[in-house]
Amino acid sequence: MIGTSRKGRRITISLALASAFFALAGTSFGGDLTPASEPGVTSSYRLEDLYDRLDTGAAGTPSTQTEPSAAPPPEGTQHTIDEIMGAAPSVDDTNGATASDVADGKTFWGLTTGEWGPQTGTATGGGGCVQALVPATGQTTCYDASGNTIACSGTGQDGDLQEGLGWPNPRFTDNTDGTVTDNLTGLIWLKNANCWGLVDWETALSNANGLADGQCGLGDGSAAGDWHLPNKNELSSLIHGGYYYPALPDTAGTGQWTSDDPFTGVVSSGYWSSTSDASYAYYAWGVTLYYGYLNCDDKTNTNCVWPVRDGQ
Repeated sequence: MIGTSRKGRRITISLALASAFFALAGTSFGGDLTPASEPGVTSSYRLEDLYDRLDTGAAGTPSTQTEPSAAPPPEGTQHTIDEIMGAAPSVDDTNGATASDVADGKTFWGLTTGEWGPQTGTATGGGGCVQALVPATGQTTCYDASGNTIACSGTGQDGDLQEGLGWPNPRFTDNTDGTVTDNLTGLIWLKNANCWGLVDWETALSNANGLADGQCGLGDGSAAGDWHLPNKNELSSLIHGGYYYPALPDTAGTGQWTSDDPFTGVVSSGYWSSTSDASYAYYAWGVTLYYGYLNCDDKTNTNCVWPVRDGQ
């Protein structure tokens, strides 16, 4: 018969209690010790990159740190840093909102360089609404009835009030493919403002409608039918009310056009529009760039052609 001492019984009982405690702890308090996800992304944005994006709009560069390939559970409710960075807004110097695009006093998130982050709108209009999108003329000088220059303050003239949608700077962007984008209207113009010389109205329509990549210095991939002869409002949108010979702004929109700034081939004679004169249908509207006049001309006469297409 084998005997057991009291000391031995105490050790046996202690080991049994310890085993029971750890078993209980494992089932009641330990939880799932399996990692949320295994490392799988070896190039990821840092929290500092995310902060800089929200603070300044900086693009950031993924580092070589390792991040889990999936967000931690519960699935569908959390996101990785890369996913958050991809959803964050980025600087947009082409279409990004500026203070002049948003109603006065309204808070918005600026999306252009120098206006990144929370901004306050400055655009004004009746009843607190944004003003109608009628552009300013560009005229800043005032005159008396005899044509003499006078001080503008209090005259109520265009040069005094300068009403209308303010011009962006730069006004135009040379796309280096034979096209120029007007950042005020979004229209895209043929850089060569005199590809065909003087033609009658029907020829002007045909030339503009058939314009395509490979013609007139174009390398934009456009096809016949993408371009059109501008209507009289589109054509007159190019006019600068502060200049003549020609009444056309430069690339920035702060000065007068000079050769290749940004257009080439500009002439001060007439340009056809696609708009017929409703009272004399054998006439069509056009613009004379010497003075910036809108005028009508017999469709059998000849003027220049300046095609335009919608922004993409």
